[in-house]
Amino acid sequence: MENEKRRPGGFMAYEYKEVVTDPGQASFFIDGYANFGWEPDENVMGDILEKYPERTGSSQHKKIVIRLKRDRKIINKAELTRLQRNFEACVAEIRNLDKEKTSRPSVAALTVGILGTAFMAGATFAITAPVPQVALCIILAVPGFVGWALPYFLYKVGVKKQTERITPLIEEKYDEIYEICEKGNKLLM
Repeated sequence: MENEKRRPGGFMAYEYKEVVTDPGQASFFIDGYANFGWEPDENVMGDILEKYPERTGSSQHKKIVIRLKRDRKIINKAELTRLQRNFEACVAEIRNLDKEKTSRPSVAALTVGILGTAFMAGATFAITAPVPQVALCIILAVPGFVGWALPYFLYKVGVKKQTERITPLIEEKYDEIYEICEKGNKLLM
């Protein structure tokens, strides 16, 4: 099959690309880049997908490298490259939207937690003063404890609201990606 793709004379020049992504997105990227003329490079030592070494020990931070190649003299290369850049921009926007689901709720929860800690510090200073201020300590301790307990619930509710708001935007981006891939695939034919 590889010989059928070769030009007369047997020489074909390729350009190469490496894409670093999460393991769950590997098929999406291989299928997406195929619409712009890229194919997995089977000549690379080992697998097409090479795992990055873990840095943190968490499975959430594992990344893989997808090695791709395509013919340097592919027809409509300029337009395919433009579509590919649009594809990559949409993927980057989806990643940013995914991060946004948790970033704002995290900031809100941390802010409330820090305020709760400030109230608790005030309560501690009030009770350890040379003349202990018990009433002031109680008045400051109540919002302090609330500020320590509330962030978890604030985070959960915030993530839920952000997810409801952002999911349609992500779906629109995926639709845009599919349209871009369809255009690219038509240019390859």
